[in-house]
Amino acid sequence: MAASLFWIALVTVIYLAVILALGYIGYKKTREAEDYLVAGRNAHPVVIALSYGATFISTSAIVGFGGQAANLGMGLIWLTVFNIGVGVLLAFVIFGKKTREVGHRLKAITFPDLMGKVYQSTFMQVASGLVIIVGMPLYSAAVLIGGAQFIKETLGVSYSIALIGFAVIVAAYVVFGGLIAVMYTDAVQGGIMLAGMTFLLVFTYTILGGVTRAHEALTAMANLVPAKLAEQGMHGWTVMPDLGSPIWFTLVTTLVLGVGIGVLAQPQLVVRFMTARDSRSLNRAVLVGGPFILMMTGVAFTVGALTNVYFYETQGKIAITAAGGNVDSIIPLFINLATPDWFTVLFMITLLAAAMSTLSSLFHAMGTALICDVWGRGRECALSLKANQAGVLVMIGASVVVAFLMPGSIIAIATAMFMGLCACAFLPVFAVAVYCRQPSAFAAKTSLVVGALVWTLWALFVNSRYAAVFGVSKALLGTQAVLPYPWSAIDPLVIGLPLSAVTVLLLQHLSSRGQGRGNPS
Repeated sequence: MAASLFWIALVTVIYLAVILALGYIGYKKTREAEDYLVAGRNAHPVVIALSYGATFISTSAIVGFGGQAANLGMGLIWLTVFNIGVGVLLAFVIFGKKTREVGHRLKAITFPDLMGKVYQSTFMQVASGLVIIVGMPLYSAAVLIGGAQFIKETLGVSYSIALIGFAVIVAAYVVFGGLIAVMYTDAVQGGIMLAGMTFLLVFTYTILGGVTRAHEALTAMANLVPAKLAEQGMHGWTVMPDLGSPIWFTLVTTLVLGVGIGVLAQPQLVVRFMTARDSRSLNRAVLVGGPFILMMTGVAFTVGALTNVYFYETQGKIAITAAGGNVDSIIPLFINLATPDWFTVLFMITLLAAAMSTLSSLFHAMGTALICDVWGRGRECALSLKANQAGVLVMIGASVVVAFLMPGSIIAIATAMFMGLCACAFLPVFAVAVYCRQPSAFAAKTSLVVGALVWTLWALFVNSRYAAVFGVSKALLGTQAVLPYPWSAIDPLVIGLPLSAVTVLLLQHLSSRGQGRGNPS
């Protein structure tokens, strides 16, 4: 074990005491449903930015995508570009202000509630809630796995104990404190994450002999690319794979586009916009959110790729081999073997902060979707604190079950799955909702169904990587993918999002023409 149990226990207890204290503050400030659901609509811009960033960046990004960078190379840095350009600048400037404005005007309290009120449609609220309830456990399970993997490696406890214990800790402050507690703890956890990742970058370059020497060493390892990856188009960790190759499709369409575009329609992030007191708060939040996302993802992807140099120079193996073939074990193994004991403790807290900040928001989003938007729509009891707390507990349980069912090396893929599903189902109707003066409910309903259905069918029967996880195509048809390459390598997002967007734009146009002639839509 890399760090002494005494220091791990001491620092962890202090950290948890701070988090639970913030949860208690959130609990004391949560007096009504609006406090629990949208933090009283009065959040400070720095809190919004750190909460948004900490919610977006989780163990999925650090452990899962860091491991994928170790396996597939630094081409994943393009995801950082998308995360900042799309996930922060475009999200806050283009969507954030309008979402805050519309959300305040309609007094929306959840993302599905926003969709239902904009389109004046029960179907839109319930359908949006169902997508969250069914799809989000994939993402929350991936984040749970990332935290549990590191706890297992560091403390030497069983994976099951690490996973369940981790879920219980997060539940303690989400259930009682609501979104106020979630955002307070997110802000503190974001600061911890920033400190931990900054040191990790500096330390990694230091032990590898500096920036230039580290990258030159990684480039020189091109001949060590595993034969299976080389056959699929990969030629090194510092160059992009061959255009149109299987690795290229995975890197670009699934990991970069799936997450880079999918972030725009994440329900747990959209709610952050509705907590702002005014548009100026969102402008100020960009100045904090951009650099934060740059440090979190840029460091994770860079260090992930460079772990190959460390493992080869110390063990004569590339990272994936040293980790026993499990991509999700690479970063935890590197931290425990390469870093000093005190940093192993700090990084465990960094990962706990990353996972807990994201999980708290996911659990909150799922629980409120279940109670406010699906089960309790139209019932006064749906807005009670106890009902929403019960919903959060139910979805935490569902996420733990999904985490136990998932295979290895799944964190990044599961994250891309959920974000791609959200992009296909929500992004076009979300854009129309906040920018169109007379949005068509029929266009929105059709678009949401088309996007969600196309994504689901493509994931279950066409994309070979996703189909292998679900096993439906193999069980029903005896084949993992019903279409040949390159179709089997293309992410569902590439098919579902354009079809969903064309659907809503075409039907919205037809609706507008009908209204112009005096006909109801």
